[in-house]
Amino acid sequence: MTATKGLEGIVAATTSVSSIVDGVLTYRGYDIDDLADNATFEEVVYLLWYGSLPSHSELAQLKAELSASAAVPAPVIDILRLFPANTPTMAVLRTAVSSLALYDPEAEDMSKEANLHKAIRLQAQIPTIIAAFTRLREGNAPVSPKEGASIAENFLYMLTGVDPDPVAVKALDKALVLHADHELNASTFAGRVTVATLSDIYSGVTSAVGALKGPLHGGANEAVMNMLEEIGSIDHIDDYIRGKLDRREKLMGFGHRVYKGGDPRAKHLQKMSYELGKSTGNLKWYDMSVKIEGLVTGLKGLRPNVDFYSASVYTTLGIPRDLFTPIFAISRCSGWTAHILEQYENNRIIRPRAEYVGQADQKYIPVDFR
Repeated sequence: MTATKGLEGIVAATTSVSSIVDGVLTYRGYDIDDLADNATFEEVVYLLWYGSLPSHSELAQLKAELSASAAVPAPVIDILRLFPANTPTMAVLRTAVSSLALYDPEAEDMSKEANLHKAIRLQAQIPTIIAAFTRLREGNAPVSPKEGASIAENFLYMLTGVDPDPVAVKALDKALVLHADHELNASTFAGRVTVATLSDIYSGVTSAVGALKGPLHGGANEAVMNMLEEIGSIDHIDDYIRGKLDRREKLMGFGHRVYKGGDPRAKHLQKMSYELGKSTGNLKWYDMSVKIEGLVTGLKGLRPNVDFYSASVYTTLGIPRDLFTPIFAISRCSGWTAHILEQYENNRIIRPRAEYVGQADQKYIPVDFR
């Protein structure tokens, strides 16, 4: 047996949830461009869970279930109050998602119906948790979810207590669509490995959140915004980027293991970055991003991934930087739970082998003679 570092190129599972073939991302066979231009996030959630786009009545039913499930159990909110204000939000989310299981009477019910109920609760409550902790650390009381609002609208509302601008809601909704699933990425694989032992869905999503927390998976958009602020001005881009490349330092937001011709989601976020910047009268971050893209692509042939323009989108929306990855989790929860439900349907414990490279033929020596 020979190991493949990072399991690159290894096919570890079959799935009908999403695919990446020849640089084209699809959810249940629907091209991401088609969904990004036309579908709402709730339609995509239904598609990922149930395998088809919803009818009017099916969509209304899902929206009603999500809305009714958005409130977080009071003891979980009390737990959030105990955390230091400077705790990383993804660490808070990891702990809070795990604690949700303690207050769900169906937590250990492994029936298909119960698991769908739990998927709905997780999808509805993760935005509430993130918004509640954000307000608590700022010394403000959490804002209760607004009945009947979409996930995007509700999240922005719960952050401020003010009805958000429709342009902001539309932009965030599209970002959620674009991040909803991505085949067998690190966090999805972590979730599937966990539930393959027949552990519960909360354990699976907690594992996925832990994997997403890492900067090589979910934290790249924060690093992109840090870079933009560090550069400071469009006039400083050339020297900064060339210096990075000369020192062989990694540029976050560029390149992707499975996309050689460019990430198909990036162009949608680039368009959103421009539209939001234009609507707010501040195109600084967009203009800088476009110049950086042109320089990096020209010098290295690297194209932006989904994280690159999402940084300027979220910043223009006024979202705190350490919420960029938690927003990713809000969206990706739909994909995580879809894959978890699929794993349960045709389960076999995931247990690969390892190539041993340590010492061989060792003999025990009594401790007195070592």
